Amino acid sequence: MFKKILIANRGEIACRVIRTAKRMGIKTVAVYSDADARAPHVRMADEAVHLGPPPASESYLKAELIIDACKATGAEAVHPGYGFLSERESFAKALAKEKIAFIGPPPKAIAAMGDKIESKKLAQKAGVNVVPGYLGDIATTDEAVKIAKDIGYPVMMKASAGGGGKGMRLAWSEKDVREGFEATKREGLSSFGDDRVFIEKFIEQPRHIEIQVLGDQHGNILYLGERECSIQRRHQKVVEEAPSPFVTPEMRKAMGEQAVALARAVGYYSAGTVELIVSGADTTGKSFYFLEMNTRLQVEHPVTEEVTGLDLVEQMIRVAAGEKLELSQDDVELNGWSVENRVYAEDPYRHFLPSTGRLIRYRPSPEKRDGIVVRVDDGVFEGGEVSMFYDPMIAKLVTWAPTREAAIDAQVAALDAFEIDGIGHNVDFLSALMQNPRFREGNITTNFIAEEYPEGFEGAPADSQLIVDLVAIAAMIETTREARAGQISDQLHSPIEPPRDHSVKVGARFTASTSSHSKVAQWPASMVVPRSRSLEAGLRASDCSV
Repeated sequence: MFKKILIANRGEIACRVIRTAKRMGIKTVAVYSDADARAPHVRMADEAVHLGPPPASESYLKAELIIDACKATGAEAVHPGYGFLSERESFAKALAKEKIAFIGPPPKAIAAMGDKIESKKLAQKAGVNVVPGYLGDIATTDEAVKIAKDIGYPVMMKASAGGGGKGMRLAWSEKDVREGFEATKREGLSSFGDDRVFIEKFIEQPRHIEIQVLGDQHGNILYLGERECSIQRRHQKVVEEAPSPFVTPEMRKAMGEQAVALARAVGYYSAGTVELIVSGADTTGKSFYFLEMNTRLQVEHPVTEEVTGLDLVEQMIRVAAGEKLELSQDDVELNGWSVENRVYAEDPYRHFLPSTGRLIRYRPSPEKRDGIVVRVDDGVFEGGEVSMFYDPMIAKLVTWAPTREAAIDAQVAALDAFEIDGIGHNVDFLSALMQNPRFREGNITTNFIAEEYPEGFEGAPADSQLIVDLVAIAAMIETTREARAGQISDQLHSPIEPPRDHSVKVGARFTASTSSHSKVAQWPASMVVPRSRSLEAGLRASDCSV
C-alpha cells in the first residue's frame, strides 16, 4: 500500500479523498493555487505544495507542476479527483513515465472512452446498445442534413470530444441542422480542440441513468447498481439518486452486464461510470442506449456509496496499489435509498447567475437525524471565498434512508437547516424540487426543470400555517418599527401614535400599499407564495404574538 499520495485537485473532492486516505493511514499532499492558499483541503493534508496563480490553466491543469510536487514530497501516487487532469491520457502516461501510480484507469482506456465517436464504435463491438445514428466523419452541412433526414427527426448533433453540456445542438428540422451544424463544429474546436461532429437520434422523454463499475488489475469487473441523474439544467446534473425509481431488477442486470462488457473490452480497472439514456416512454424498460463512459470518479458517487456501503475512493486506491477486489458481483447489494443535491453559489431568482464572494455565514446540516444519514461533502468554510476561477459548488448534500420518500423528506429538512449568507445560493430551488409532486412520484425526465419552471424559478410554495405565521410576524415587526420611530427625540410635534390596525399582504407581486394604513411585507424569495395564493389579513397589533 502507498505511504503517501498527492491529490491533484481542490475543493470538496480533494477533502473527500484526504479523509479516506487518512482513515487508511496514508499521508496526503495537497496542491493549491494563490486563490486556495487558505482552503480546507490545504489545511487537512499533511503537506501542501503551491502551484501558481488562480487560473486553472496556470496551476491545477499544469501536469509538470503536479509531477514536480510528487518528486519534491515523495508522493508515490496521484488521485486526480474529477475534472482538471482526471481524464487526460497524457497526464496518466507522464506519471507512468516517472514511475508514479495513477489512481485511475489505464491510459489506453482513457483514450478509448475520451473520443465519443470511437467509444460508440467500441460499444457496438462489445454488444452494448447504442443510440441509432451516424458515427462517421461529417464534412459539410449538406451531408449533415442528409444524415439527419435518414435517421429521422429529432436528432442531436454532438462534438466528438464534447462534455459538460458543451458542443450539443438539438435539431427538430432541416432548418435547425443548417443553423446549428457549423456552430457545433466551432464550439467543439474552441472548447476541445476537435471540430468533428456526429449525429444521433434524440430520445424523447429521456431519462439519464448511469451504471457505476469497479474493476481491478486482475480482470475482475463489477457493476454497483445505477444512479438516476435526470434532474438537469442545461445538461448539468442537479439532483442524483440511487437506485433509480424507474429501473427494474431486470433492467439493472441488463444495463450492468453491458457496462461490464464495455469496461472489459477496453481493459478497464478502477472506478468508472457508463452513462445511458433511457426512453421514459418505454414501459418495458428495454430501450436503453450507451451515451459515454466517464473514466474517473463521478461527482455523484456518494449516493452509490451510501446504498452499497462501499468507499469508492478506498477501492480506487487499493486497485491502483495492485490489490484484488475483495467482493464478487453476488456480494453487491443495494440497501435503502440515497439522494444527492448539489448546493451551488448561483441565484435561481436571476436565471441562475453565478454568485461569488465571501461566505459570511456557512452552517451545513448535522450529520445524522434519528437513523437517517445526512452527509455533507464540502470544501468551503465560514469566512472563506467562493472564487470566480473555479466551479461554484459549495457542497454536496447527501441523505440516506430506508425508503425513497424518507430520503427526500430528509433532504427537505436538511436544506431547511442549511445556513448560507454572503452569496447567492440555490438552496430554495433545491427544496422546491424535493417538494415537487412530480419529482416525488418519480415521474421525471431530463426536461423536468424546463417543463416545471418554464418562466424561471420564482420561489417555493408556502403552506397555510407558514403564511399565517408570516402575517403575524410582519405585523409585529411593523408595529415595533413604528413605535421606535415615534420615540425619536427633538420632533417638531408630540410623538405620533402608530396605527393600531394593519393590513398585511403576502405575495410575490404586491408592490404598493392599498391605503395609508396598509403595510406590504416583502419576503425573502424562499417564502414567496404563488400569485394565485395571496392572503390579506386584518390584524390588531395587540393580538399579534411571535
